Amino acid sequence: MLTAVRCVLSKLVSPLWRTVEVEGDIFSHESGREDIRHLRGQVITQLCLDYGMIDDAIYFTSGEVLGGVPLKEGDLVNCIAVRDGSEGGWKALRVEKSADAWEDGGKTSLEADIMQLRPLVGMVTSFDGDGGYINQTTYFPCHSLWEGYEPMKGDWVQAKYFINPNQWTTEAHSVVPLRYCRLDQVRVTSIYGRSGVVDDSVFFSLDSLLLPAHYEPLVGDLVNLVMVESSQSLYSWRALCMAPFSQSANLSATPLREAELKSILEDKGGLNVTDYGQFGELMTGETRELVLWIQNKGSETHKFTHCDFAGWDSEEQFTLVSVKGLMSLRQKGQQLQENPVKSSEIQVKDGDKDNGDAQKEAVHSPGLRRQESELDILPGERLPVVVACEAKSLGTCAELLLLHFSSFTIGRRLEVTVRSECEDVLKPSVPYAPTDSRPVAAKSSHVITVAAPKITPRLANRRLPQFLPNYPVPQALRDCVEAQSDVLVVEPCLGEVLSPSNMQSRFSVLLWLEELNAERELREFSLSGALLRKGAVYLHLEVPGLAEGRPNLYIGDRIILKKPQSDGVVMEYISYVTEINDEDVSLRVNSDFQRSYLGEPLDVEFSYNRLTMRRCHSALEQTKHFGEILFPSRVTTRTPRWTGKWMDKLDDKTPPATENGKVSGITIDMKSKGTQTKDCAPTSKPIPTKGHFFNPDLNPPQKEAVKRILAGECRPLPYVLFGPPGTGKTITIIEAILQVYYFMPSSRVLVCTPSNSAADLICIRLHNSGFLHAASLARVNASCRQNESIPEVLRVYSRAGEDIRQAAFHRIVVSTCSSAGMFHNIGLPIGHFTHLFLDEAGQATEPESLIPMSVVSERDGQIVLAGDPCQLGPLVKSKIASAFGFGVSLLERLMANPLYSRQDWGYNPKLVTKLVYNYRSHEALLTLPSKLFYQGELCCKGPRPIVDSLCQWKNLPKKRFPLLFHGVRGTEMREGNNPSWFNPVEAVQVMLYCCQLAKKLYNPVHASDIGVIAPYKKQCEKIRVLLGKVGLSDIKVGSVEEFQGQEFLVIILSTVRSSESLQSDDLKSTLGFLANPKRFNVAITRPKALLLIVGNPHILIRDLCFRALLEYCFINEAYLGCDPPSSLQDVHTVAEEQRST
Repeated sequence: MLTAVRCVLSKLVSPLWRTVEVEGDIFSHESGREDIRHLRGQVITQLCLDYGMIDDAIYFTSGEVLGGVPLKEGDLVNCIAVRDGSEGGWKALRVEKSADAWEDGGKTSLEADIMQLRPLVGMVTSFDGDGGYINQTTYFPCHSLWEGYEPMKGDWVQAKYFINPNQWTTEAHSVVPLRYCRLDQVRVTSIYGRSGVVDDSVFFSLDSLLLPAHYEPLVGDLVNLVMVESSQSLYSWRALCMAPFSQSANLSATPLREAELKSILEDKGGLNVTDYGQFGELMTGETRELVLWIQNKGSETHKFTHCDFAGWDSEEQFTLVSVKGLMSLRQKGQQLQENPVKSSEIQVKDGDKDNGDAQKEAVHSPGLRRQESELDILPGERLPVVVACEAKSLGTCAELLLLHFSSFTIGRRLEVTVRSECEDVLKPSVPYAPTDSRPVAAKSSHVITVAAPKITPRLANRRLPQFLPNYPVPQALRDCVEAQSDVLVVEPCLGEVLSPSNMQSRFSVLLWLEELNAERELREFSLSGALLRKGAVYLHLEVPGLAEGRPNLYIGDRIILKKPQSDGVVMEYISYVTEINDEDVSLRVNSDFQRSYLGEPLDVEFSYNRLTMRRCHSALEQTKHFGEILFPSRVTTRTPRWTGKWMDKLDDKTPPATENGKVSGITIDMKSKGTQTKDCAPTSKPIPTKGHFFNPDLNPPQKEAVKRILAGECRPLPYVLFGPPGTGKTITIIEAILQVYYFMPSSRVLVCTPSNSAADLICIRLHNSGFLHAASLARVNASCRQNESIPEVLRVYSRAGEDIRQAAFHRIVVSTCSSAGMFHNIGLPIGHFTHLFLDEAGQATEPESLIPMSVVSERDGQIVLAGDPCQLGPLVKSKIASAFGFGVSLLERLMANPLYSRQDWGYNPKLVTKLVYNYRSHEALLTLPSKLFYQGELCCKGPRPIVDSLCQWKNLPKKRFPLLFHGVRGTEMREGNNPSWFNPVEAVQVMLYCCQLAKKLYNPVHASDIGVIAPYKKQCEKIRVLLGKVGLSDIKVGSVEEFQGQEFLVIILSTVRSSESLQSDDLKSTLGFLANPKRFNVAITRPKALLLIVGNPHILIRDLCFRALLEYCFINEAYLGCDPPSSLQDVHTVAEEQRST
């Protein structure tokens, strides 16, 4: 090991895991100060509307009162006060109502709270060299870092923190990496710019990597390194220091780096080349020509040998005129304009008829990509080079023109912006003007509230329990968040490692943080002076942006209508949403107000529906009974519940997945036996005997999972069904449910999902299996769900779920996680449900998962968590809650537990089954996500007629490789007050691809087989506009979230973001939603036969996932469009050399 690594290890490795010993009092430096005083037992002597006085000497406002506790004159308080200068007055930093007893040997609880060092485990969310923040709230200065450790955003650290009494914020006292590891003799697998990857698993950045002097890693180097745990896109480790074990011999690649490019663009040898290569804007199909002059300003003659292009532009839009034309123009001294001109504008002069043919030949001859011609350029002489550009590829595209001379080369950058008339349709309707956050309206002196009846006639027959506590947000936390203060000061439990003892308090705070964020978002949509329309039964309110989910409203939500009166009195009418049609909302109000309303303007405030949050709080109260289930530390094998003999022969052979694939043009029935049941009306099928499968075509891992679920040997520990995309997770769940239902007579099954769509899918699959009758199944829906949104085939099961108590006694009950909370308050005994199947478990927050778990026995219940921790997790909007881990699902947290995590030999089969046979995608589409997210274990078993159906599509750069990245350097835009982004150039390109697929003459792809994914709602809206104009409205366009769990023959992904001028290190500021590995994984695993990505490679290469995708496309010659980043050209060069050797 080299000296550098020894040095780092000696400083870093040894102390990393020692318990941090703090010597002395961290506040000892304050002992001599007189401007801050800790006072106790002081008296409130004066209390006014917005301020007060302590002992007539210390001023304070309500903001300094800890917890917002109401005070009155005469109250005893403890406080921390600061003097405003040596002769100034005193002001309280914090005021606490005095307790009856003293703590900590005479110190107040407030002082003891400040002086205490508390542990903190979290993620570095920013670091600028002088200091940074942990979890966005706790500041750490540079001197608090352990010697030799330089943090980076994403690092997991452990620290000790205290409360800074000057600012009332938390500050870290010592910061060390949470985990570290040393790796020896591993190979550098990729490098892009200033970052790279080692062993396909460890990220490194040259900006924060400790290296020996004069060493810079290259691809192929064998290195030793020390790494720390860090979340860097899809990688969980970051190299802290690195030293070479042996350097790569592959040094022949000479990539065109920035320094070399700069050298090529410089004039040389006295030759001066016109430094103007801008063709401006061209419409598609238009041609323009540009003249570049080579002028010899030196004293020597230079020989021009040939000229060509570097090949940046894959569409070959730029060409050269013929060599003969060049020679004629030079010999006759013809002067051409130095500005870009259209070919039709170059005219032949009357006095020069003899040269007319040469000019026409030079201008109109077929374009060439290379010209061979040896010409001497004498001192003082000029030589014209005419370059033509035929606009083909939308967006901005660059090319490098190379002028070769006998001893050197001079280059000039050419650039063109190609537009389409269709872009004009998508221009912003109004300029973007962000809406200011609306301040909380001042409370009026007197408010009269008039309520409306709550129960709608449509739901009057529904019996709902009404015994759920309110769980209000604590006022201290609300004040802290609204003041944008440090939440750790108010809720120190957030800094603790999650454990059974703090689980309820910690997740309660996270739920409240998410709720406060939702309230803030709703306040931004408040309406002032809104006019309501009077209907026959209801009042109607138009809510701009509602169709885009801004705001999100549901049936039953409460909306407050305010009508100011004289003398400061405000009439407040409570209304309830009864129907939603696009942006029109029907409101049920008080009958008197309904009759008396005459169209006067009203102020409108939207209220947050707290029902799901309250159910989560209620479920958290039960966690004290689920300690070993939620925090498993050992596996105890119990007597299997099912001990029969299975009659199948388990081997490694998979079922022939192509027998049911029928090809009719490109319209293919994708009902693969291994992944789906048939979508047909249920028929009376014979029930298989015990030990046989209802679906005999399940593959070996699927059958193994069913057997493990029935045996339940490790109950009550959750059993995890790890189902990567297209591996038949849902059909495995259906099989397990049917087995439990028929062969465990004492069982009662609860099936839950985070969303209605996923719950409906489970119900439809059970219905279509043909093995259940109507009385077997109940579908419990939320009271706010409209009947029209319930699939027709499920109406009969939904009617069985309207009476909650009766629904609970069906053998199979299906609901969302939130709706399962209705079972809490109807007196069901513990263990009423013997089995819980939680599908799409990775999309539910942990408190949401606990709602259905709390109705299962903690001693003998069988819990099955089915999902994929590598796909989209819970939707969390509060940045603070997300920083403290609210976005980590129970499934993901358990998979990180040593009992559930993957070992060298795989997963513990008693706790986890991973499905690996993919029945959806072509192997070219499966290779990259399998490598990035699933250890390369996914196997392509899709029907060949389906997955190969578009391998010969004419627009593919490489046939039999159905993947294409189309580089487009467009412009990202916004309009109105909508913060959602859109990119007109990408939208047009997506529309063109849709037309090329769905409107081709031979075997067109049905519109319903094409899906378009865009990360922003406004881009989706613009693409729908274009598709509607070309008659392709049946193509589904939506966000990544809308496509999770779905599959299409063709997927087109528009990435939207394209601002290359932003140099921020924060990927979210430049890539937005795309800077998320899970979202990336979902997007690229939806297609069966063809994936098209439209985006700006110069932006996307900053993200590790898209970087890997771009490299994958380049290596396999599947890239088209604009000039790529130079690092991708290097990858292509290296790949070519490897292929040649």
